Amino acid sequence: MSSVLEIRVLKWVPLALAAAVALSGCARDGFYHDRNLDYTEAAPAPPLVLPESRNTQRYRDALPVPQAATQGTRLDEAAEIRPPQSLAIGSGLEPEYVERREVGDQTWLVVAADTGTVWPQLEEFVRSRQLEVLQSSASQGVIVTSQAEIQLQSALRAGSSEVRCERGGQTMASCLEALESHLSARSASVSVSSSWTAQRLTDQQTLQIRQQGDKWEVVIPQPIDRVWAELNHYLELDFAQEGQRDLLAADPASHEFMVEYMTETERNRNPLQIVFSPDVRKMSQEIRLALQPNGDQTILRAINASERAFSADDQRELLERVSGYLR
Repeated sequence: MSSVLEIRVLKWVPLALAAAVALSGCARDGFYHDRNLDYTEAAPAPPLVLPESRNTQRYRDALPVPQAATQGTRLDEAAEIRPPQSLAIGSGLEPEYVERREVGDQTWLVVAADTGTVWPQLEEFVRSRQLEVLQSSASQGVIVTSQAEIQLQSALRAGSSEVRCERGGQTMASCLEALESHLSARSASVSVSSSWTAQRLTDQQTLQIRQQGDKWEVVIPQPIDRVWAELNHYLELDFAQEGQRDLLAADPASHEFMVEYMTETERNRNPLQIVFSPDVRKMSQEIRLALQPNGDQTILRAINASERAFSADDQRELLERVSGYLR
């Protein structure tokens, strides 16, 4: 009896082996196909080359992007800069698609879109106004008309653009107003909130925060007037909570701001620390935010203007928050 069972079992062995081989093939070609194996020996294909006999006049950039006035050279990151909390969170503020910046008699627009998106809108603006175009260069971001010169360049914040309309170096107010209306009307086709979020997630680090002795400072690879205008705009929006953070004064001539700020050290004082402290309640203090030109760069420092302690960690905390507006 046992010999009969052994014979029957042995008869199934070849069939089991055949099934195992067949199923192992399924991992490659059947129902259980593993696509990861398809790319183990993948090689790049040669680039597409058009024939020499082609008509070059039929080919051009579909979306020309101005390159002449892009953001400054990226600096090696000396320390991680953590961006501040979005202005829209908890403050009820939403960034506009088109906003104004102003320093002295210079005014320009900041558009929450990259230069490749804004350039066709500027061309459309010129066509819709039937302006006489004397010169147009997408690579330089310039459209010269008989009335004024429209300039486009990257803004300090990655993914945003600056638009100017000038004649002889002076801002043309009527032109800028017309541009503002034209670009704002185009914002209906742009999701401002999603665009703003994408910018904050994908922007490149262009700032360098470094420690000099027991002091911290931020190196910004942009001219001082542009930096001051951008900081002034966002400090007015974000530093508007009395007792916590408040913009007290702004001086464009000296490129300085006076702010009232409660440091994280002060905010985190526990009841026991308060009892054994001269201050029976948590207090903010006055800090001077000073900009200083350094060639084609700008240095931002936070200087204590009160009698309260302002440690190196406090300096860095405030500088990280403020410089985050430029990222």
